[in-house]
Amino acid sequence: MEAASDPLSWESIPSTPSSAMRAVKDITFGSIAGMVSKVFEHPFDLTKVRLQSQVLDTTARFNGPIDCLVKTWKNEGVRGLYRGLPAPIVAAMLENASLFMSYSELQDVIRRINSQPMSHDLSLPQLALAGAGAGAITSFLLTPVKLVKCKMQVQMIAPGPLSASIPESTTTAALNSSLGPISRPLPGPIAILTSVIRTEGLRGLWLGQTGTLIRECGGGAAWFTTKEFVGTTLIKRRGSELTRKDIVPWESALSGACAGGIFNFSMFPADSIKSTMQTEEDLRPRGSNAPKPTFLGTAKAMYKAQGVKGLYAGCGITVARSIPSSAIIFLIYDGLSSRFG
Repeated sequence: MEAASDPLSWESIPSTPSSAMRAVKDITFGSIAGMVSKVFEHPFDLTKVRLQSQVLDTTARFNGPIDCLVKTWKNEGVRGLYRGLPAPIVAAMLENASLFMSYSELQDVIRRINSQPMSHDLSLPQLALAGAGAGAITSFLLTPVKLVKCKMQVQMIAPGPLSASIPESTTTAALNSSLGPISRPLPGPIAILTSVIRTEGLRGLWLGQTGTLIRECGGGAAWFTTKEFVGTTLIKRRGSELTRKDIVPWESALSGACAGGIFNFSMFPADSIKSTMQTEEDLRPRGSNAPKPTFLGTAKAMYKAQGVKGLYAGCGITVARSIPSSAIIFLIYDGLSSRFG
C-alpha cells in the first residue's frame, strides 16, 4: 500500500506499461548499463584505437596490446589510460539507450505488420531485423561522439608543437623514445567538437559514418540475436514452459558475454576503418586542400599496408574486453528490467 501511494515509486507502475513508459525504462536501464560497462572497458578501447590508428604508419608505435598498455601507463599514467573517457561515457549512454529503446519499438512494429499480439515472442530472424534496425538508428547518434573519443585517444601520440624542431628523418620509433611523457596542453572534448565544426562544418562530425553504420547495423543483429538465442537455450534447460522473462542473472551474463564476443569479432574490420578515418588528420595531416578519406579508400590503403592483419589490428584485446563488458550490460539491464520492469 505504501508503494502504491508513492507516485515516484517504480512499484506503482502497472505490469503492462504504456509504450512511453517502457521507452523511458529502456533509456534509463540502457544508460546505466552502458555507463558502468564503459568505465570497465575504456583502457582496452583506448588500446584498440591506438593500434588501429597506426596501421598506415611506416613504423609502428606499439608492438601489440600489452606493449601499448605498458607504454601508455609509463608515459601517461592512469589519466592516460582513461584519456577521452567523457566522450565514451556519453556514447555508451546514447548507444545503449538508443539500442534498447529502438529494439523494443521495432519488435512492436514487426508484430503489428504480422498482426501478432504484443506479447508474442518473435523468431530469431525477426529479432535480427529489429536488432539491425536499432543499430542503424543508433549509428547516427554515435558517429560524432566516437569521432571526438578517437581524436582524444590519439592526442598523446599525434604530432604536435614538441616535435616541430625534430628533423624529418627521425623515425617514429626514435621520436617516441626521445620525447618521453608529453606535457603540451591538450584540447578537451568540447574544444575538439567546436574545432571540427569550425573547420569541416556539421557534416564533419559524421566522418566515418559508413563504418559506424555497417558496424552497428550488422553488430546490432548479431548482438541481440546471440543474446536471445543463448539466453533462451539456457532458460529452456531449466524448464520448457519458461519464457525469456524468466532469465536469471548468470544466464543474462553468460548470454551477454557470448553476444559481445561475436558482435565485435564479426564487425571489427568496419570499426578499424572507421577509427583510422577519424584519426587520419591527427596522425598523418595531409593539408586542408587534400581530399577527405573515404571508407573504401581507407580500407584499400589498410589492406595494402598490412593485409587482413591490418583490418584486425587490436581485435584480440577488443574481443577480450567486450566479453565481460557485454555481460555487465545485459546483467544490469535484465536485472533492472526484472526488478522495475
